[in-house]
Amino acid sequence: MSPPNTPLSRPEILTPAMQLRLQALEAQHEAEAIQLERLEALARLMDARFHLPILPIPIGLDTIIGLIPGIGDTISLGISGVIVAGSRKLNVSAASLMQMGANIFVDWLIGLVPIIGDLFDIGWQGNMRNVRLARAHLEARWAEEREAVMKADI
Repeated sequence: MSPPNTPLSRPEILTPAMQLRLQALEAQHEAEAIQLERLEALARLMDARFHLPILPIPIGLDTIIGLIPGIGDTISLGISGVIVAGSRKLNVSAASLMQMGANIFVDWLIGLVPIIGDLFDIGWQGNMRNVRLARAHLEARWAEEREAVMKADI
């Protein structure tokens, strides 16, 4: 009995046109991955850059800036908006962008409460949550786009 004819079991012979489409798609994905890595670096800086021996999890500038009474959390809100705007430029879905907005709102609102908000920031890490949402969306989209290009030539 021969193995089933699935994409993983049959060798693919790519036409020159398909090769060009795949190369263009991979170049686009690579450019998007670079942008995503920049957003992830910003999120790490804001949420998980510094390791303190007294804390089991890392903290970031969001926690430190949040200690400034009155304006610290609003400053962090603006920086978090940069991550959402960058995700929007990467065509992250509206549902994911709404979830990101909710994460930012929760972070900002609870962050306004002195001390409790600062402790919450350490555990919540809203920026890291948001870049994980962006990565999950993009990786799923990239897989779908590759599959669509492969099927288009069959």
